[in-house]
Amino acid sequence: MSTLSIFINKTWDGQPVPEGDHIKMVLDLDNVALHLDVDAPYHGDPPPETPPGSMWELWNYEVVELFIAGAGQRYTEIELGPHGHYLGLRLNGVRNIVQADLPLACRTVIQGPKWHGTVSIPIEHLPPPPWKFNVTAMWGTGINRRYVSLFRLSGSKPDFHRLQDFGPLILPADPYRTTAADSFYVG
Repeated sequence: MSTLSIFINKTWDGQPVPEGDHIKMVLDLDNVALHLDVDAPYHGDPPPETPPGSMWELWNYEVVELFIAGAGQRYTEIELGPHGHYLGLRLNGVRNIVQADLPLACRTVIQGPKWHGTVSIPIEHLPPPPWKFNVTAMWGTGINRRYVSLFRLSGSKPDFHRLQDFGPLILPADPYRTTAADSFYVG
């Protein structure tokens, strides 16, 4: 299994966020799926009014997102919220959804000021490598809405679909790799 640890500590436009708002994501790749493990602050935003599971427009709530892009503007967007909601999309071209409601195995738990979530994305839901990626999160409502991003985004407002701003994602496909986990930290 190949592992990459990611730490998000900046707003979408590169400003530092308080330490209590830092997010950690670990990506593990094996020959079946890409597994995400999220540790994030819990901000206590109002939860969605729908039961846990796949939910359209989850991006309007407290959420952590992973974008993985391949060649030709094909990309996968995975969203995970603290209350057990998720959204999986495959896109071909910016915001051009070709498959929604990807079946995903996910689990979340809120523990005091933090929440933890896991989700597995079958390999067939990912674009072919080489990959570029970004990890983002949103919380708060109205004028208190906050947007964080692993990679700084261009433009005058947060737009997480700016594929040109993604960074390279290098996860060796060898599931038998035995070296220590890599880390990715944008400071």
